[in-house]
Amino acid sequence: MSSADETPETKLTLSKRRWAEQGKFLTGKTARPEADRLPPGQHLVKNWPVLDLGQQPVISLDAWRLDIRAGVENPVTLTWKTFNDLPQAEKLSDIHCVTTWSRYDNRWQGVSTRDLLDHVMPRQEARFVMLTSSDGYTTNLPLSDFAAEDALLATHWDGAPITTEHGGPVRLVVPHLYFWKSAKWISRIEFMPGDAAGFWERNGYHMRGDPWTEERYSDD
Repeated sequence: MSSADETPETKLTLSKRRWAEQGKFLTGKTARPEADRLPPGQHLVKNWPVLDLGQQPVISLDAWRLDIRAGVENPVTLTWKTFNDLPQAEKLSDIHCVTTWSRYDNRWQGVSTRDLLDHVMPRQEARFVMLTSSDGYTTNLPLSDFAAEDALLATHWDGAPITTEHGGPVRLVVPHLYFWKSAKWISRIEFMPGDAAGFWERNGYHMRGDPWTEERYSDD
């Protein structure tokens, strides 16, 4: 597997780096998620746009693995069966992409991140999470965001298995952050005492990514 830094440049990756340099799409407004369903600078879509680094790994269910060994009391490598033996959850949430589109009322099914945390038991010093995808993509999250009530490792969207182009068989969904934080094709989760930048965070994007305060780009 190559790292995300070695992924060939695509029109999207070049454009998104340029947007970060220019501060494109920033409105300077703030909103409150409890009062404003649509974050500043966003527009609604009915479809679900496909965005990736130019690779869409096809992973069979027999070959799928989720490695959770760093920073936990109960290190595991989950197979498709052992993952689906965990408690199953259903969530309804919106999507907000940093490229300015939002989609309302997405129905997800999968494993709640809180149930996953109960299973692996992060060590006391864990404060952040690093996610790695099968295409080499990485992104970071505060543990508190990963453990949000409506966050889950999703296997289904609107009643059907998540397709490869949207990150199947399993992707993360953290609805209250920009969707680049919701890694597709997830293969590894690491728990860390300190924060570390993932792929887009190293390329001009914000370390957290709150849509309601327009945390699109790095302050550096």
